[in-house]
This record gives sequence, C-alpha cells and structure tokens, in this order.
Amino acid sequence: MKFTRVLAAGATVLASAVALAACGSSSSSNSSSLAKQTINWEESAEIPTMDLSKATDVTSFNQLNNVMEGLYRLGKDSKVEPGLATKTTVSKDGKTWIFTLRKNAKWSNGDPVTAKDFVYSWRRTINPKTASQYAYLFEGIHNATKISAGKASVNSLGIKAEGNYKLVVTLDKRIPYFKLLMGFPLFFPQQEKAVEKYGSKYGTASKYMVYDGPFKQTGWTGSNLSWSLKKNPDYWDKKHVKLNTINYSVQKTPSTAYNLYQAGKIDAVALDASETKNLKNQKGFTLRPGASTFYLQYNEAKNKNLKNANLRRAISLAINRKAVTSALGGANKPASSLTAAGLTKVEGQDFATKAKDTQYSKYDPAEAKKLYKKALKELGVKSISLTILSDDTDAGEKTTETLQSEIEENLKGIKISVQNLPFKTRLSRSTSGNFDIVVSGWGADFADPISFDDLFTTNNPNNNGKWKNSEYDKLIAASKTTSNNEERYNDLVKAEKILLKDQGITPLYYQTTAWLIRPNIKGVIYNPAGANYNFKEAYVSSSK
Repeated sequence: MKFTRVLAAGATVLASAVALAACGSSSSSNSSSLAKQTINWEESAEIPTMDLSKATDVTSFNQLNNVMEGLYRLGKDSKVEPGLATKTTVSKDGKTWIFTLRKNAKWSNGDPVTAKDFVYSWRRTINPKTASQYAYLFEGIHNATKISAGKASVNSLGIKAEGNYKLVVTLDKRIPYFKLLMGFPLFFPQQEKAVEKYGSKYGTASKYMVYDGPFKQTGWTGSNLSWSLKKNPDYWDKKHVKLNTINYSVQKTPSTAYNLYQAGKIDAVALDASETKNLKNQKGFTLRPGASTFYLQYNEAKNKNLKNANLRRAISLAINRKAVTSALGGANKPASSLTAAGLTKVEGQDFATKAKDTQYSKYDPAEAKKLYKKALKELGVKSISLTILSDDTDAGEKTTETLQSEIEENLKGIKISVQNLPFKTRLSRSTSGNFDIVVSGWGADFADPISFDDLFTTNNPNNNGKWKNSEYDKLIAASKTTSNNEERYNDLVKAEKILLKDQGITPLYYQTTAWLIRPNIKGVIYNPAGANYNFKEAYVSSSK
C-alpha cells in the first residue's frame, strides 16, 4: 500500500521512557470527547505533501485517505466498499472496466465530482512533467508505460469520461489487483479548477486544496506539527460520519507522547518493549501489523565502495537484527526478506518465507570480517568511512545508533557516522540520492509481493541506491505478463532471492507496533497494506 508507501523510521513506532502509571484519562475529558465526538491522534512525522500526484509516504496517504475519496473505499480486511462508484461492469477478458458514478458527490467548494476529475487526475499523475514517483503503479493501464517514458501523449491514457457520470478504463492486460488499486489514494480524482487556481501551492497547505472525502483538513501550514480533520458537510455520505474532529499532533519524543496519553491529551500511544510486556492485558492493547519492512539502501551511483557486493554483504552480516528490534521495542521482528512477513500466502506458505535469504541476511560476525577484508582488497583501500542517514524520530535515532555500534564493532577499521533529519528532509535526501546508506521503510500498497519487488527494478524512482540487475528486471517483467499465478509467484521469488544474494538492499525488520488505544474509541479501520487508517465510521462511545 505502506502501504504507499515510504515510511518514516518509527512511523507509528514510538517508545516511552516514562514509568507506567494508571492508564486512562479523567472522566471529564472522556465526557467532553463523547459530547464533541472528537479524538486526538498522534502522528510520528510531519506531512510531506497533500498532492496525491506527488505523495510517496504513509503519512501523506493516511491523510489523503480520509479527506479524499475514489471509486472505492477499503473497509475492514481491505474489503472493497462503495465510494464514488455505484456500479462496476467488467468485460470478460478483464481489460475494460466501466464505472457509474454517483450524482450527489461534491467537492468541498460545492462543485460536483465528475468522471472528468478522474481523467484529469490520472493524466496529471502519469504526465512525466509531474515527475510522480508512483507513476509506475499505472502500468497495465493502456499506454501508461509509453506515456511515462515520454513516447505517447498523456491524452492517450486508457481512461475516458462518457458524460459526467460514466468512467471507462481500458487495460493492456488483466491486472489481478486492479480493484484494490482503485481504493488507493493515488487513483483518486482531482479537480482541475483547484489545481490551476493554486498552481505551485496546490497540496502544500490545508487551504490550497479541495476535498471530496469524509473530512476536510484544516490548520496544516505545510511545515507545522499539528492540524485537524473536520467533518465535511459536503460529503455525499455524511450521515455515516460520526466524528466531528480528529486533532493530529506530531510526537517525536517518547516520554512526551506517553505523558500526553496519561493526561488524556491524546487517545492512542505506541508502546516500547517494556510497556508492551507490562500492558498486554490492559484494555485497549492492540497490535498493528504494518505489512512493512525497514531496510538499508546503498548508494551505488555516488559511492564507488558501495558498488562492491562483498562490502554490502559484510555490513549485513555485521548487524544483529535482534539488537535493532530490541532497541526499538514494540513487536517488530528481524527481517530476512524484502517482502513483509504475513503479506500474502502462496500454496499455504508465507511468500516472505519462500523468498527469504539465509546466507547474508543474518548475524554472522566471523563471516562479516572475512568479507570485509575481501572487499578492502578488491577496492584497493585500507579503510572505509560511511554515513548512515535516517529520520529524527526516536526510532530513527535508536536505529542508527545500534547500526553504528554493530557495524563498527564487527568490522574493525570501518568508520560509521550517522545523520538524523526530519522525515520530509530525509525523504528529499533519499529521493535526490544525497546519502551513502539510508534507512528506508516501505509499506505495501496492496497485498501482493509485487508492491515490494517492483521497487528495485532499474528505473523505478524508489530505487534510490540505483542497484541494478538485468535478470531481476526480466523476472519482474515476466511476473506482470503471465496469467499463471504459480509462474508469477515463482518469478517473484527468484527475483527477490537475486536481490538479497547481492544485498542490493539489506533487510532490517518487519514492523508490528503495539498500541494502547482508549477503549471508548470505536470503529477505526486499520489495514496493514495500502493507506492504513480509515476514520469514516469511527466514533467516541459512552462505553469503555
């Protein structure tokens, strides 16, 4: 989706150094929230953008999923539910989709939402001038690949409006997960009038947007750390939206976040290792699987040393992943694959288990030393200095501290520096290739391993380290053209094993977060893949 999704280090992962006290808030605070139907939610990183054509991260997409709406909404367990489409007709060959749109949907400026808004939005995202890093997800829609490569007109994309309320989409091939894609914010409509009105400011602050979803965003200036979602009075299904306000605040200091929860100022908090153990029987204790993996990317384009596979392998073998997950707390698990554990099963077996690497994605200091010496000899150098980049969240800082300690301890003579920056800045640095090694996180956009494996094809914009392998590219391409599921998964397993054997990326951990959420908050839908949170039918209950 995530998930869709570049993640901040510790996106939803916060640790607390505060001694445990009685959980809950004052009765007056609870009654106030009930009367106002208001909840206070934490976010671990600032919003990079609200422009869905340019968004790449989980923070932005979670916002967009609640203030915008597309053809479908994704309910519990990613079940496809009605959004703007009231009827869907699919041809027998699966290549033509006809959507009938509801006539009572409006933008927050009062204008109707029409089929033309979808056509405009998709063309804008796929247009090379927009430079969307997510344009590759349109692959399979007629002419999308040619348009992205600048070899066909944007107007030739396989989407057209037949009147205001009939949308026709033409595919070059059957896409097994097409319906799930339509519930992802990247494929939501945009109003041309609003985009042109706000120009370069579009999506950079709450006021430079129009909304067609259950809520409207207010108070985000583009750089601040607090904002709100307000019930949208123009939303077509407003009668089922129970919350009036969701107040967001970015919490980067664990002790502050926990104190706010204890004081009733925020209604949910992520737990560290000790809290997870001590509070697992408390009401409101919840595990949030992330369908996400955190990993290292190596900048092979700008650092010639990192082009050496044995150096990358040595670094991977020098990392004790249990030490990393222990430092982070929660319920994170050491990773040995790119695809997140539990994302999807193949013939009853977890795909991540089939694709995992047992040779280099483990802790083996002795072998790490051997490969490091071999790498130094191959490179003709006596020592190596590298900088690891991550976010300035608590989890980001703990990750880099642990990595620095592990690598320097096990690879004598290597010098590791660390740099922790705000998520928005780190994301920009990653995208521009301004790093040696960067701690990256990815959450699935939908429950299929292609959401991960597609990332490291040669020309994918999310392949920030510029790792490349022609056989890998061929296998990923083949997986997209076969209609045989068994062949498709076999190709993806082979591809991921190539990536991991070469340590094109180094898996660190699969994210699962332990939360404490006030028991009287009901109806929050959380999906591991895609945009995680759907607050459309959430509410504050009188019962605890």
